[in-house]
Amino acid sequence: MSSQQSPKTQLAALSAPAVIFTVAMIAFPFCYSIWLSFQAFSSVGTTSFNGADNYVRMVSDGEFWNGLAVTFYLYILSLALQLFFGTILALVMFRSKKLPGIVRSLFISPFMMPPVVAGMMWLVILDPSLGAANYILTSFGLPPSEWLASPGFVVPTLAFIDTWQWSPYVALIVLGGLQALPPSVYEAAEIDGASPVKVLFRITLPLLLPTLVAAMILRSVDLLRFFDLIYITTQGGPANASNTLNIYGFRVGFEFFQLGYASALMVTLSVIVLGAVLVLNRLRDAVAW
Repeated sequence: MSSQQSPKTQLAALSAPAVIFTVAMIAFPFCYSIWLSFQAFSSVGTTSFNGADNYVRMVSDGEFWNGLAVTFYLYILSLALQLFFGTILALVMFRSKKLPGIVRSLFISPFMMPPVVAGMMWLVILDPSLGAANYILTSFGLPPSEWLASPGFVVPTLAFIDTWQWSPYVALIVLGGLQALPPSVYEAAEIDGASPVKVLFRITLPLLLPTLVAAMILRSVDLLRFFDLIYITTQGGPANASNTLNIYGFRVGFEFFQLGYASALMVTLSVIVLGAVLVLNRLRDAVAW
């Protein structure tokens, strides 16, 4: 008579097909990209092994270093803005519990919008000639801006658009962290006569650090491989000012058909994303309470 399987064994057996499928869907493209990164493609589509030539080329490629710099510039600026405004929005929603449901829904609606729709909408708003943004500036007597057409303004503008769309997502994560904070700490602070500012900076924010780092991890994965919004609005321009590593790899692969070099670029970007996640995971463990 066979012994009955334990619940853990049954759960593992039931979830095994899904786990295997997920791992295969991730592992196969990544391993295939690594293989492609060591290949050279001829004009007639044949491949030949060229060792580490694609990676050697990358080190001496000025466009690669420009794309890396733009990627980190956009990443750091966007992440800082989203954490700042997301935390403020979360505090507003946490303390204004009487807000109507429709208002709360409007607060969090931008991140549910497809990036294509958001990009097209902001293209119209930021149009130098007919856009609402320059109309508002000129109404206040301020000079109009070129926004996405200016090499100096394009990255901050893209960071602003992404912040508008994804700050509500960060706010939902932070709001969950706020709701999990122990009330006894605030009761003790109230008894001691602590001001709201001291409570915020000495109690709330320090206790929220693990939640904020978790939000950083989730947003870092997307921001370091930023693609859709940039491709819709600027396609890496003007003058490569918004040409992130992801956009550069796409153009190398699908416009110039250098799939081996494009794969090397994407493998490098994947390693950067993995490294950032590992560092932030260490940070989350360090600030856990």
